[in-house]
Amino acid sequence: MREHRFQVDLRGVVDLLSHHLYASPRVYVRELLQNATDAITARGGLDEQGGDEPGRVVIEPLPDGALRVSDNGIGLTEEEVHTFLASVGRTSKRDELGFARQDFLGQFGIGLLSCFMVADAIEVVTRSAKGGEPVRWTGYSDGRYTVAAGERDEPGTTVTLRPRVGAEHWLTPATVRQLASAYAHLLGVDVTVSGERITEPEAPWEVKYDDPEVRRAALLDYGATLLGSRPMEVIDLDVPEAGLRGVGFVLASPAAVGQGGHRVYLKRMLLSEDASKLMPEWAFFVRCVVDTSQLRPTASREALYEDDLLSSVRESLGEQVRTWLLDLSANHPERLAAFLRVHHLGVKALAVRDDEMLRLVDAWLPFETSRGSMPLRVFRRGLTMIRYVETVDEFRALAAIASAAGTPVVNAGYAYDTEILERLSRVDPDLRVRRLDPGELAARLEPLPAEQEVTVAPFLETARSVLREVDCVPLIRQFDPVTMPALYVISQRARTQDAVRRGRDASDELWADVLSAFDDVTVEHRPELVLNWRHPLIRKLASYPPGPALRHAIEALYGQALLAGHHPLRAVDSAALNRSFLALLDRAFPSEAP
Repeated sequence: MREHRFQVDLRGVVDLLSHHLYASPRVYVRELLQNATDAITARGGLDEQGGDEPGRVVIEPLPDGALRVSDNGIGLTEEEVHTFLASVGRTSKRDELGFARQDFLGQFGIGLLSCFMVADAIEVVTRSAKGGEPVRWTGYSDGRYTVAAGERDEPGTTVTLRPRVGAEHWLTPATVRQLASAYAHLLGVDVTVSGERITEPEAPWEVKYDDPEVRRAALLDYGATLLGSRPMEVIDLDVPEAGLRGVGFVLASPAAVGQGGHRVYLKRMLLSEDASKLMPEWAFFVRCVVDTSQLRPTASREALYEDDLLSSVRESLGEQVRTWLLDLSANHPERLAAFLRVHHLGVKALAVRDDEMLRLVDAWLPFETSRGSMPLRVFRRGLTMIRYVETVDEFRALAAIASAAGTPVVNAGYAYDTEILERLSRVDPDLRVRRLDPGELAARLEPLPAEQEVTVAPFLETARSVLREVDCVPLIRQFDPVTMPALYVISQRARTQDAVRRGRDASDELWADVLSAFDDVTVEHRPELVLNWRHPLIRKLASYPPGPALRHAIEALYGQALLAGHHPLRAVDSAALNRSFLALLDRAFPSEAP
């Protein structure tokens, strides 16, 4: 049996990198910087050769369009050049040489290959801090490389790239400076571009201030630079087990779930400006800027790898945002109120599953109620039961009447409101919460005196005859506001019966029989048109003689009540509304002109 080795087509590998692994050739700058800083770190680990010389990386765009990157790191011997620069995937030998890196690119050894996306040849001149002569290595994108004697007095490495045709713009001074500044401005080594230092001594969140408010203002200014607008608040973030530190900026305007990501640095090198999955989904109002030493990147080093550690970090960061909110409620209520006005949706999403946030929502977040806008804690004072409606249209139709009937109601027609109301018993065990049944509300309205019921009986009989065609029954009650002549009410049971019947009528024979089993035919529940005796028009109609005019007026009241309550119109409803409208117009404008 003969042993064979895999053949690697370097051009194919480079094509794979540029079209499938990396989002853009811009990463070649990052890989050069990463190799240089790794070499500086490795030299610092030598017992005798490290010394006190600070690490430095010098980036020089050359007049002829080439780019030169030099470092004073550990350098390579000729033997190491063959192993380190001309192989892909031999991680064990790299670790022995002191170049172990805790990420995929370091392990697979394809970082330097990214330079072939912008250059056809890579020249490396290196001298090892362990001793030996300098070496010149030149690699070509067709898979060849040469090794010869080099010229270099001090330990370290210089990489020179000459742009390939069509990639010249990636090596221009302006582009190189912009990319190097973005990737390396937080690195702990001195990085200069054309003689100008681009690295900062400290990350913005590491700078010490005597006054916490001065620090907060400085960080908010930093957030404004990154986000394009000044954030509302800043939250310190710290997860020691992931070596993560940084800040979270609370946006000053509403944001949608999944809109925008986070700026993440890995060992102070920029990993991504738009990383996702760092924060819980409910915390979409926060944009983070963090540095981590333990989270793993994906193979492209442009995103975070989803693993147990990232999941733990996400949970910890969510807890820190939650703690910040609770601190605001205790110590800065005015800032909490400003925050809730903008980001109430995220807070409500958290309150659905977190009791502490539920208490915060109960105490501080205004809800729309029949008594006005107020927090639930204020609304439920003196109440043992809270009733709510599930849609905004239903609230608009019933709020004023419910309040007048002594049944205050909450509008739960917005996201998470129903779930929050149903969980309120966790805050107040004695409180009961239930959905308002409009049929129950109609039963609580004030009836007419018995003697008056007798006088309106003929009017009610006409109304029954008219409304029978639209499967509705009339009631006369006294309620406020007096400006509302009629109210269309459909109880939950009537709604259920109607849904079953509609489904049965639209189904085939088999399913019609199945649905008939759910139709409670023993008790008929129908929608009700509640006529308000306090309205002058209703009293006038009650004394009007039966006839076509009265029938059309009742049809018009029915249609107006449907429209006022934002109820859907069936074909029979539209026909009744059109018929009454045209008939009343005809009576108002007879055919003979006056």
